[in-house]
Amino acid sequence: MTIRYEIAERVLHFKQPAGTSRGTYTTRRSWFVTLIDDEGRQGAGECAPLPRLSCDDLPDYQQRLQELCEAFCRYASRASWPDAMAPWAVIDSDDALLSAFRPYPSMLFGMETAFHQLQAHRSMLFRTPFSRGEEGIPINGLVWMGTYDEMLSRIEEKIKAGFRCVKLKIGAIEFDKELDLIRHIRNSFGREQIELRVDANGAFSPDSALQRLEQLARYDIHSIEQPIRQGQWLEMARLCRESPLPIALDEELIGVNATAEKERLLDTIRPAYIILKPSLHGGMAGSHEWIEMARKRGIGSWITSALESNIGLNAIAHFAAVTYGSHISMPQGLGTGMLFTDNISMPLEIRNDMLWRV
Repeated sequence: MTIRYEIAERVLHFKQPAGTSRGTYTTRRSWFVTLIDDEGRQGAGECAPLPRLSCDDLPDYQQRLQELCEAFCRYASRASWPDAMAPWAVIDSDDALLSAFRPYPSMLFGMETAFHQLQAHRSMLFRTPFSRGEEGIPINGLVWMGTYDEMLSRIEEKIKAGFRCVKLKIGAIEFDKELDLIRHIRNSFGREQIELRVDANGAFSPDSALQRLEQLARYDIHSIEQPIRQGQWLEMARLCRESPLPIALDEELIGVNATAEKERLLDTIRPAYIILKPSLHGGMAGSHEWIEMARKRGIGSWITSALESNIGLNAIAHFAAVTYGSHISMPQGLGTGMLFTDNISMPLEIRNDMLWRV
């Protein structure tokens, strides 16, 4: 079988500015890879690095993507593929190709998605209860950074929409005002009714972090993502030991692609959770490796999108369903399908706090 590729660049536009610790996004730039076999069947995947965050956010991104696409197509054209294969097994059998892709997680994720769709001949990448429309995946409602009034309004919208897990991005306004927002939720809803997660995106300093974690812990917070900037392993390890609030790592995992380095990070920091974004954390192959390493150490995990279009979101949802199996109980971060004015249509639908394939 001969496989060739095509690459198309596209800019998507946010319905409202998306505030993060790395700035505010109004547009999203993605490269869509289409794989085509000699019978004309196609599979599409999304390669979408995040500016100033992804380890493969490169000035010559498209050139490097073309080189990897050529290498992948040479490999895929000569390989023998089973009818069904694990989502993380596309390049595992070729050490040279795996080594070539490891530094470029968003490119690997796009290639994995395109190849699995090519194999399946449709947008149902893997056969699971989710892909058959029999089960939904629980998701959290995401509240973006903004002014106090903006965030309060967004919180109330998510709760009215039926979300039972709400994630707040903090660090954009005064910490006391962010505590007021959290207090407002807890005055109306106990932890049995609403699970609260917060994402600091590294906004706290090592000196102030523990005190702030103690203040947040008074409000029955499920967990906090990345309280301090990544790269401070010993400080993060201290916080994980001393914090009354479970700590989850996200940005900390970016750029840590070698197996031995992943083991060293987990053994040094010992977080309560890790959060996997395939576009940032090694594609499906690398994310699966992180999850399995974490399981062996008693560390929990969940999967989230990284502001991809519905092409990427569909693939991530399928990956979560096949990774965690039937009846997923922990909310995943997959509620990003309505972000763009010009998104790509996919058979996905949010009902209350569940993502369904329709």
